[in-house]
Amino acid sequence: MIPAFILSSHTIGLGVIRALGSKNVPVKVFYYDKRDMGYVSRYAEERIFTPHPETDEEGFIGLLIDHSRRFGRGLLVPADDSTLLVVSRHKELLQRHFIVASTGWDVTEKFINKKYTYALAERIGVPSPKTIVPSCLMDVKEYGRDIEYPCVVKPCISHRFYSLFGEKLVRVENFGEMLSAYKLAEEAGLEVMLQEYIPGDDPHSVNYNSYFWNGEPLVEFTANKLRQSPAGFGVPSVVVNRDIPEIVGTGRKVLKAMGFYGYSCTEFKKDARDGVYKLMEVNGRYNRSILLSLKCGINFPWIQYRHLVRNELPAGPLGTGGKDATEEVCWIDEFRDVFQGLGSSGIGRRSPAQFVKPYLKPHVFATFSRKDIKPFVKRCADMVRMGIHRLAHGARGGGRQR
Repeated sequence: MIPAFILSSHTIGLGVIRALGSKNVPVKVFYYDKRDMGYVSRYAEERIFTPHPETDEEGFIGLLIDHSRRFGRGLLVPADDSTLLVVSRHKELLQRHFIVASTGWDVTEKFINKKYTYALAERIGVPSPKTIVPSCLMDVKEYGRDIEYPCVVKPCISHRFYSLFGEKLVRVENFGEMLSAYKLAEEAGLEVMLQEYIPGDDPHSVNYNSYFWNGEPLVEFTANKLRQSPAGFGVPSVVVNRDIPEIVGTGRKVLKAMGFYGYSCTEFKKDARDGVYKLMEVNGRYNRSILLSLKCGINFPWIQYRHLVRNELPAGPLGTGGKDATEEVCWIDEFRDVFQGLGSSGIGRRSPAQFVKPYLKPHVFATFSRKDIKPFVKRCADMVRMGIHRLAHGARGGGRQR
């Protein structure tokens, strides 16, 4: 079998590794963060440590090409935004050595930079949060005195903001907080947007997952986020499969207008004020809960592999909830969900019975698997080391802990 090269191996990468490895695809894992756990998976035949794709772009691309000569031509799968951004920008070069599973930069820029996503949504009439892109501090001061609070200060390229500050965006309650959040991003050299806050708790957030080709969806799968970490604006910690027909047509419209092809996860949030689903973002790579669709009978990475490597398209469209949409299946990030539940923002928000409910349904964990236990053990060990380091750092310096 032609190998698959998975770039990065944290939660998303681990899901892709397992999805392809379970089909006996030879998996070669390239990782740039030693805190990843996917590269110790039993399905990883080779593990290669790389330079960081964004801080050493030339070194990263050079290493990939060197290894293509060693392994031969295979499917190149970026499994996070950092690797996707760089691979997409160099797709023309990389296609000489790999079968590249990503969009070209002309499409990628439209979703990786959120200001272009919202501009597109406005142009095609898709509901989305009201968004302002300030060019300088004076713009912020001008818009900020009339904007409705609470609002959010949101990065145009979210993964860079998250890597620095550990959160996807900042909710601000007043003009002063907005100025502080903007200045923080400005000092880090990050472009941000001022955006309307869409009210609604975690279950108001939903996903439209699809495999698109030639402007049409070949496979679709919808899901509902039940819990996020942190609540409200964090990454998902519990997701359930669910038929959500209201977002399917809108998701198709956005991807078609974008010229998108391949796998994507398009996120919406139901506005508690008017009940309308608003476009939040398009993720043009596999999402954290990719193992949920696999558990429900839809193996998106295998579909993509068969298509790009063997030129085999799916026989026909599959239902948006999986092979048995009447049965609810949960994807659980066991680490984030437990720590969020035990934290100050989790205690008191739900009863113990509510907390354990997803664990009593058919489910799949983000990391734990009896068939592939090493990633779970590694993540446990890494978290213990991180906890000890933070305690020691706080004891020595008395500084702030991130």
